[in-house]
Amino acid sequence: MTSLATGFARTQRWLRAYPPALDGALAAAVLICMVVGSFADPNGPHGPEFGSRTPELRSVVLMVLAAGALVFRRRNPLAVLVLTGVVSVAELVTGDPPAPVAMSAVIALYTVASRTDRPTTWRVGLLTMAVLTGAAVFFGSAPWYSQENLGIFAWTGMAAAAGDAVRSRRAFVDAIRERAERAERTREEEARRRVAEERLRIARDLHDVVAHHIALVNVQAGVAAHVMDKRPDQAKEALAHVREASRSALNELRATVGLLRQSGDPEAPTEPAPGLEVLDELVITFRQAGLPVEVARADEGIRLPAAVDLAAYRIIQEALTNAQKHAGHDAKAEVSVIRVGPTLEVTVLDNGAQPTGQTAGGGHGLLGMRERVTALGGTLTTGPRYGGGFRVQAILPLKTRTGEDR
Repeated sequence: MTSLATGFARTQRWLRAYPPALDGALAAAVLICMVVGSFADPNGPHGPEFGSRTPELRSVVLMVLAAGALVFRRRNPLAVLVLTGVVSVAELVTGDPPAPVAMSAVIALYTVASRTDRPTTWRVGLLTMAVLTGAAVFFGSAPWYSQENLGIFAWTGMAAAAGDAVRSRRAFVDAIRERAERAERTREEEARRRVAEERLRIARDLHDVVAHHIALVNVQAGVAAHVMDKRPDQAKEALAHVREASRSALNELRATVGLLRQSGDPEAPTEPAPGLEVLDELVITFRQAGLPVEVARADEGIRLPAAVDLAAYRIIQEALTNAQKHAGHDAKAEVSVIRVGPTLEVTVLDNGAQPTGQTAGGGHGLLGMRERVTALGGTLTTGPRYGGGFRVQAILPLKTRTGEDR
């Protein structure tokens, strides 16, 4: 039983893959049915009888012609319907009782209904029903209410309805398939967008970590080289700061790269992301590097969203790093963190000479800060101060776009 079902399914798939073969098999099956039906006499003395009559040569020719036309039903369904309809009418007018040539017209009508729109199906279906039923009623010897006449009317109507139903289902399945493909494309685009955003975020974090600590290492190494001969104690202190800054850089790099590990890789560090809670430690590192920094805060008692807390810390870190690198030896910096209504205002000022690499919109550091602030729905203002120096101000919403609110 299983092998029979498998063979039938294989045959069905092959016929669907080769439509002309399927149409040829259908035409042969319809021809056999018409020929067998032509041996039946519905008006026998004791009711319908089989084998009491034989079809005439004219009827056999018409049946072969109508069945042969069905081979081309997919290429030109309307022309095939017209041809089979004309042949069926000819048999209904001349045959008594007529051979079931109208079966071919029923198949052709179904094909037209399944491959055209609904208005065309209504018009063609009603016309075919009227012509075939009228020819059977007016030219046949049986009364108009005979089962043969009613059968022609019913079969043509069912063929049109079945074809319309198949066409509607096919359109519905195509719409579902197109919707699924569109949804799949949308998911892929969303995944690519999220990957790009994550890469950009990791690049910003790496830039912040490397730029800050490498700048401190550079400054302290320069100090150590300058005072190595005359003041070795100060040189040792500077080298200690270099070692501490490099250790911090390695720890933060390890934590950032740990986020990129796969699930089967060794466990990544679980240290919390830096935030304003460790702002004092950050300021101490800059003071030790020779940049005087004053801090003013008015955000006590505020629990910031994680994204806002990290962004505020990174903005201060990057702004102080730029001041350390570009503002000059005698420059000073001021940091203020203030809550203003539903926002957190972070400002970093320095009084050094405006550097060429720290213009508003130049450099990767300022670009990274702007992307962080924009991602949270805030605003960033950077530019030279009146009278000298540089100013970085970020306004961050306390409610992020993801709905995290504190």
